[in-house]
Amino acid sequence: MASSPQTTTPPHHVAIVMDGNGRWATKRFLPRVAGHKQGVESLRRCVKACADRGVGVLTVFAFSSENWNRPPEEVSGLMQLMVGALAREVPRLNADGVRLHFVGERAGLSDKMVAGLVSAEQTTAHNSRLILNICFNYGGRWDIARAAAKLAEQGLPMTEMNLDRAMALAHVPDPDLFIRTGGEQRLSNFLLWQSAYAELFFSDKLWPEFDEAALDEAIAAFQGRERRFGQTSAQVSASAA
Repeated sequence: MASSPQTTTPPHHVAIVMDGNGRWATKRFLPRVAGHKQGVESLRRCVKACADRGVGVLTVFAFSSENWNRPPEEVSGLMQLMVGALAREVPRLNADGVRLHFVGERAGLSDKMVAGLVSAEQTTAHNSRLILNICFNYGGRWDIARAAAKLAEQGLPMTEMNLDRAMALAHVPDPDLFIRTGGEQRLSNFLLWQSAYAELFFSDKLWPEFDEAALDEAIAAFQGRERRFGQTSAQVSASAA
């Protein structure tokens, strides 16, 4: 439903490309993995802030299918960080009412990693305060191709509605607000299908620097925009009235 430019309602679904961890570390003469560790702290803060502000769904880009091309030591460090974060963060997220979904290709991940993802999803399955989708080994083109293959396998027609229902994020509405940190202004193969009508917000802050005030700035920008979904401003105003 279209909202007026002055709405005080927060975006229901926020998606974030958490960019800039490596650059944050490099600026401090630290190994890139140190930046990713600090990025986990920033994510913890962001999850709490979103829940406190009434956001219903938070989807973050943790590891893309293209990230395998990074230096082997960084990829290995990211995998170890993920395993450690699961063990450390899941009990806290569960206590805070957060439901976890891990979205992405699991083939190629270690058995220990996959078991950790499954366990985290099962442990938090009853929660409803906030849905946290962590896109890990994910790519938007992979998502679309996988959905199309699923329809072909089921013998279903390739309609927009069927594709939408076959996508990896079919369990949540499309993002309302798409945030990218780190000063870059591109989608980088993240939620290509789902972001068709998302409001885009680009922050110059590196992800470890992205705090509650930066989130509030993005939400305020969202609330100041007119979402038309193909309609005219007059139609939106009439609908709101």
